[in-house]
Amino acid sequence: MTEPVGSNAARRPRGFGIVGAGVISFIHAGAIASIPGARLVAVTDVERERAESLAAAHECAAEPDLDALLARDDIEVVSICVPSGLHAEVGMRAAAAGKHLVVEKPVDVSLEAADRLIRAARAGGVAITVISQHRFDLGLIELRRLLDDGQLGRLVLGEASTKWYRSQEYYDSGRWRGTWALDGGSLMNQGIHYLDLLLWCMGPVAEVTALYSTQTHQIEVEDAALAVLRFVSGAVGTVVASTAVFPGFAQRLEISGTSGTVVIEDGEISRCELSSSSAAPGLRGRLTTRGSGKSAAATPAGLDIASHAAQISDLLEAIEDGRDPAVTGEDGRAALEIVRAIYESARDGHPVKLPGARRLRGSS
Repeated sequence: MTEPVGSNAARRPRGFGIVGAGVISFIHAGAIASIPGARLVAVTDVERERAESLAAAHECAAEPDLDALLARDDIEVVSICVPSGLHAEVGMRAAAAGKHLVVEKPVDVSLEAADRLIRAARAGGVAITVISQHRFDLGLIELRRLLDDGQLGRLVLGEASTKWYRSQEYYDSGRWRGTWALDGGSLMNQGIHYLDLLLWCMGPVAEVTALYSTQTHQIEVEDAALAVLRFVSGAVGTVVASTAVFPGFAQRLEISGTSGTVVIEDGEISRCELSSSSAAPGLRGRLTTRGSGKSAAATPAGLDIASHAAQISDLLEAIEDGRDPAVTGEDGRAALEIVRAIYESARDGHPVKLPGARRLRGSS
């Protein structure tokens, strides 16, 4: 029997490469370093000095370009940490080289690019996970268990809120930031985290109605977005995402059903109210889970590595077990599809129905 990745059994560590040496790459590098059975082998970036800085911090090689990194036989998994609009391009090359993929969110900025990447991974016979690390937060694990056990009853309302702050200097730090082609706005880049969690809890979306605006930054894209969602189940919900809310606040997810409500703030359950008729012993009333307390509300560097490490560990276990990762490429595409629908609704000024919802509900 194959030993699981996290076991104490002696096994050859799986080698990782990181493509892109920006802020998020240090989170990936730290997460990889914390995982038994994983080893960071090499990094690369179009700006060599950044690659060398990351490599020096984690005692690995700095390769001169992507081809050199992909040519290494000691790299089995590649973390894609380049600008969002380049995820598919880089990921497809890695998949063609036989490397398993860890793709930072979003999977890319267009559905066409996401589909190309998913097809390339399938054709290359490699596993792909799109970072949605908050699914591995303690509070979300508990919420998911409550939902699976039916403790909240029939779902009625879901709300996802990302009210963060980013300075103009943040956007000015890279020419790709704040562009439609390579980044997307506060919803695509920041709000997609808790949008994904909302979908994970509430199920597929039938229709969205939205608006967005650029309030305080000199950028192409929005820094404030608001959407109303109608789910296939009949439940409704809202999504708020902004990088213009000073000084930045906890991300919040609120899920309400006929038998209870759970509120998540930055991955922790801040409130859990369940009706006495549905609650299991010990769960009636208020329930709180405690995590690291770290937050990226004011700066991307505020992220904790633990949830990234949990998701990357799951990918390694999936490779070992021959199963799909807990978060697949298709999951990343599903969140992106809602983001694109929200942008379409806000741009064109009308509700947008989702293709899958039309099939499920028989809508015209």
